[in-house]
Amino acid sequence: MTAKSKSVLIVDDDEGMRDTLTAILKRDYRVLTVSTGEAALAAMKQEDVDLLLVDVRLPGISGFEVLRIVKENYSLVEIIMISAISEVETAVQAMKHGAYHYITKDFDYDALRSLVHNAAERQDLNRQVMTLSAQVAEQTEREFLIGPSRVMREIVDLVQKVAKLSATVLILGESGTGKELLARMLHRESGRGDAPFITVNLAAVPHELVESTLFGHERGAFTGAHRQQLGKFELASGGTLFLDEIGDLRLELQAKLLRSIQEGEIERVGGSKAIRTDFRLVVATNIDLEKAVKDGTFRDDLYYRVNVIPIRMPPLRDRLEDLPDLARFFVRRYNARFRKQIRGVSDAALKILSTYWWPGNIRELENLIERLVAVSDRDKEWITDEDLPFEYHFAKLDRAHVATESLYQEALDTFERNFLLKALERSDWNVSATARYLGIPLSTLKHKMGKLDIRELARKLRGA
Repeated sequence: MTAKSKSVLIVDDDEGMRDTLTAILKRDYRVLTVSTGEAALAAMKQEDVDLLLVDVRLPGISGFEVLRIVKENYSLVEIIMISAISEVETAVQAMKHGAYHYITKDFDYDALRSLVHNAAERQDLNRQVMTLSAQVAEQTEREFLIGPSRVMREIVDLVQKVAKLSATVLILGESGTGKELLARMLHRESGRGDAPFITVNLAAVPHELVESTLFGHERGAFTGAHRQQLGKFELASGGTLFLDEIGDLRLELQAKLLRSIQEGEIERVGGSKAIRTDFRLVVATNIDLEKAVKDGTFRDDLYYRVNVIPIRMPPLRDRLEDLPDLARFFVRRYNARFRKQIRGVSDAALKILSTYWWPGNIRELENLIERLVAVSDRDKEWITDEDLPFEYHFAKLDRAHVATESLYQEALDTFERNFLLKALERSDWNVSATARYLGIPLSTLKHKMGKLDIRELARKLRGA
């Protein structure tokens, strides 16, 4: 973006100062001027503003309040604060709240031009960083989602077919299967990729804050509402709103959500004005919504409204063909984070991992690889079967997950208990030596001993 294409908003109640600043900057920038903080915030909603010059002392809301609100809602906008007098405390406060710089009104003209130019350059650099981060994230998501398995290729094909439609997409699947990443791919392919992608995990938001989070609130709407707050519906305007764990939404809010979807407008908490919204809605859940409808915990009309294009993300155990690619991807990620040079996961280790049930899905695989890379020696080249925690070596039994689960678990626990007791006895009941003998982390062995009540039993046998 060239300097001339950038917009500078001058916020100062002194007309003479506004004229002076305009004269200095108009050759290189599109200059806008207002006299109050309230007018500045209104202009930000109407104009594409890149840089602000804001007087500290303004009638109405202060320059610092303008700084705070703008940085909260327009993080890329660079702001230079201006004051009639030089005060170290004021300068520190300005920088602390995100201002690019602080100057007094006796500034040198060339110095001001240079300062604004530098602020514009930093903004361009920040934009480039965000673009590169988005490109890396996009590649990351594609590697995460796309593998050799037929089921994932079919899902990606479906996403490309429906992405540009306005219809709501319902993503189903267990926790840890990558539902949010699929939602991001939908957003990226939708034609709204340059607009916001707003995500809300409804299970993570305290119940009393869900309504305000989604719809926003007016100042004074409830205790603690000291200022107006925009909700996620408004923030997602023009882009995509992703509501994760929609099955956790309370019934009364389900009705309000349904109205908002149907009418394309919302009301903030404590407000009476209808606000138009335009966004692509994607929702996700790991619960059976049909059962929730039958149980009366989820509205049937909302279910039919969101279940327009359902996409089911498969658990990892149903896409094990992708496991080697996913493991290599996570090894590369955590090599970079922990500055390691591990080449990958050995065939023997992959064979063991491919028999595991993966109750935590891809998230569990990522956590495992992160842990193994983090604790590996600097000169280690491969993650091998000996590096895998104890429980993964019994994965074949875990794959036999059937209706007689409790009987199976009891048999497995008995086998593990006897196995560990023999290993402890062989090592003279030295837990550290036993862990080394078994080739497993000491923490894993201690966890197993606690889970299987081995500590007390080992003490009795040792004293026998």
